[in-house]
Amino acid sequence: MFDFRLKVFKVAAQRLSFTRAAEELFISQPAVSKHIHEIESHYKVRLFDRNGTRIGLTPAGRLLSDHVERLSRIYDDIDLEMAALSDDVGGMLRIGASTTVAQYYLPRYLASFKKKFPEVKVTLTVNNTETVEHLLGEGKIDMGIVEGESRRQHITYTSIAKDELVLCCRTGNPFVKKPVIRPEELKSLPFVMREAGSGSLDVVFRALRKNGINPSALTIALELQSTESIKSYLVHSDAFAFLSIHAILRELRENELQIIDIKGIDIDRSFFLVTPHGDVNRLRELFFRHIQS
Repeated sequence: MFDFRLKVFKVAAQRLSFTRAAEELFISQPAVSKHIHEIESHYKVRLFDRNGTRIGLTPAGRLLSDHVERLSRIYDDIDLEMAALSDDVGGMLRIGASTTVAQYYLPRYLASFKKKFPEVKVTLTVNNTETVEHLLGEGKIDMGIVEGESRRQHITYTSIAKDELVLCCRTGNPFVKKPVIRPEELKSLPFVMREAGSGSLDVVFRALRKNGINPSALTIALELQSTESIKSYLVHSDAFAFLSIHAILRELRENELQIIDIKGIDIDRSFFLVTPHGDVNRLRELFFRHIQS
């Protein structure tokens, strides 16, 4: 029920491109211009500064953008709450999730969503970030929740939760002489890492490069495809790994694993909802709002 002209403005303001707004909304560029002109005529203001092919928001445009964002959230809340009162919410929702998300973040939301909407059939495909994005592009899933942010052109990325990757090893590891190490000391440690294509691996390598550490200088003893396998390996070896803080809470409580701080390096990241540009899916939006609420 959200006014379509305001939706057009919202997307154009986010993308700062009438062309990209048209592609995302599956309408023509002249149609985007027409809707924007109608809003400008109604309020008797200019919403965009135009400089050749580039556009920017005017002060009036920024003001309207703030109001439209709030209105959009209100309409989303209405849709969610009205749907929660309905007895006929059904259908199929196909979700893809990267490994860490599927194991440690998503289950509680799936359970509460199914409790609220029992007639919705939910399927969950678990793989690394790269594969989940491929499945989304091929139309084999309706939405994904991933750890990486590769920024593929056909995908919209929305941050939905925060996470931290920490360096850890088994308690009593003989390589650990102190609780804090310098970045260059990483080169002398044996590592077990996730496989290529893993969102976690991409985030770690990006953070190391940013701090002057070439990942190729690390000693990688083994690659494994799941966090659970890595944790089990750590407990029975002297290796080190970068793992989500969400994934090792039990092991920390039971003193099986310990965290080693790296001076000057904090590896923070987000979990991202990934959806196709311009695609509308009521069940997906309902699940997204459920997570947010």
